[in-house]
Amino acid sequence: MSALRFLITSDLSGRVNLTGPEPVTNAEFTKTLGSVLARPTLAAVPGFALKLVVGDFAEEGVLAGQQALPRVLTRAGFDFAHPSLRRALEAITASATDQPSRWAV
Repeated sequence: MSALRFLITSDLSGRVNLTGPEPVTNAEFTKTLGSVLARPTLAAVPGFALKLVVGDFAEEGVLAGQQALPRVLTRAGFDFAHPSLRRALEAITASATDQPSRWAV
């Protein structure tokens, strides 16, 4: 969200990649998420499962490994609060555990 706020208040225009500064593969993402959640990860999400969920975008945007980088944001001076995947996932999971469960009775 901070990247969107940054863009709204800046003079930037054109295409901007809203990605983290350190691209990772699907396998790296799965392994890191499992580590942060303290859960075993046996394998990455299979390609066919991604295709079922997101259709053609799976091949073009997820499985192809495009290594999109946030060059425009970086050059404009945007400061990533959580530059690594691990730090971002730790922040997300920490804030999620601080919230009361909507399923609690």
